[in-house]
Amino acid sequence: MTERIVTVFDECFSSPTGLNTRLVGGHAEPYYRPASESGAHWHQVEFTRDYPASALHEVAHWCVAGAERRALPDYGYWYAPDGRSTAQQAEFEVVEVKPQALEWIFARACGLKFRVSADNLDAGLGPSDAFKRNIWLQVLRYCCEGVNPRAHRFARALAGAFAQPDPLLPEHFRLEELG
Repeated sequence: MTERIVTVFDECFSSPTGLNTRLVGGHAEPYYRPASESGAHWHQVEFTRDYPASALHEVAHWCVAGAERRALPDYGYWYAPDGRSTAQQAEFEVVEVKPQALEWIFARACGLKFRVSADNLDAGLGPSDAFKRNIWLQVLRYCCEGVNPRAHRFARALAGAFAQPDPLLPEHFRLEELG
């Protein structure tokens, strides 16, 4: 499963004349490494071990990041590890709506179940109902208004590789699926 996700991503985006970006698993923590940081001739989206959900989530962040952000290590974003306060968790939920909505679309394109991630197990704060609803509403917006060209290309390529129906149809997404 994960190897196929990597292959699809690399087929879409690794060309040196295109976006020159590769998807690489096997890492202890996810990270985005622009070519300028790694000394490689390509940019690298790194995901945790061989987890399909981690691969799709990190690609979603890459799709959300604009050109300036993709020139910065880890997109230049702030990140507080597990154990965030309630206020930090609320901020996390605001910035995670778009990437998690894309991740849900990508998971659907692979035939995988999507799980909302609060990414804060130590604090005992799961995803709020509002966060789940906002992700669902964002998915519906993406389906009706469109996603950016990178996300569109990847979602369609995944659906083709995994023999899944069009992943950008709103009727494929129900709030109840998020638990």
